[in-house]
Amino acid sequence: MSLDVAPPDPPTLNTVDPSEYDDTEVGGDEYHRADLEEFLRDGAWEEAFEQWAATAAVDETEWRIVEDLGLVERFDFFWDDFADRVGYHAPGIPEDWKERDLHPDLERWSQVSAINAGLTEFGQEVCEVLKADYVDWESEFEAPDDLPDF
Repeated sequence: MSLDVAPPDPPTLNTVDPSEYDDTEVGGDEYHRADLEEFLRDGAWEEAFEQWAATAAVDETEWRIVEDLGLVERFDFFWDDFADRVGYHAPGIPEDWKERDLHPDLERWSQVSAINAGLTEFGQEVCEVLKADYVDWESEFEAPDDLPDF
């Protein structure tokens, strides 16, 4: 399956402390958001979107729901110095979507699941493109010499 839509504009990155997210643990306090936002605008976002969309399990109706709900603008990316990686927080549709009547075309849990999984996969793709092709700074964290090899 592939998604045949134009890439959305990249998000403006938040100033939220990433440790406030339920799904992340971040080391360091220099998140390089300004740098990452510039990289997104310089092509990383579009490149990642095109790679993701080529195999996305989200259809055009589901993507329209994403856009209508403004979910793309709620992505957050940040540098995780401890892990020497770009971290992210992906937006999603809440579990109480039905009670809240979030969108007229949102009718089934399978749509919610596809959207949430798709946004998570897209966020990961963005991180991989950023780290591989754009990020040129080194982690300041020095691992101890006695860490086991895995």
